[in-house]
Amino acid sequence: MRRAVCPGSFDPVTNGHLDVIGRASRLFDEVVVGVLVNQSKAGLFTVDERIAMLRESTGGYGNVRIESFQGLLVDFCRGIDAAVVVKGLRAVSDFDYELKMAQMNIGLAGVETLFMPTNPLYSYLSSSLVKEVAKWGGDVSPHVPDHVLAALRDRLAVDRAV
Repeated sequence: MRRAVCPGSFDPVTNGHLDVIGRASRLFDEVVVGVLVNQSKAGLFTVDERIAMLRESTGGYGNVRIESFQGLLVDFCRGIDAAVVVKGLRAVSDFDYELKMAQMNIGLAGVETLFMPTNPLYSYLSSSLVKEVAKWGGDVSPHVPDHVLAALRDRLAVDRAV
């Protein structure tokens, strides 16, 4: 079985993430979306909330599953018997960083990295940008699934009330 991992924090998942996940699902028998647990970084959503949003967002794909992990990505890949990491690239600046990570991953564990150019519709899109625009009341509805938009509005409304 050809299994790949699409890793990230997905705080929150965007249509750009979903584009890469969907395209990867057509190339591999199984795609595991690995949600990184980074205890040194406070996210807007908990890991469990991100997993739930991803499960709802990817429910139409029969070969995509969602798991969380912490520590080294290559250890997660070994643990689930995945030999490939799929990373979306938005710009040259992404490539510079991701190339170093890919080279480290191949050196550490023989895990290959497939760089997938982002659909130009999403080339500027990031979770950070979505959160920032939503925080100030901007319309992010074209950039996230409806259930993610609702979660953003709920979370940010609570944050504003505090």
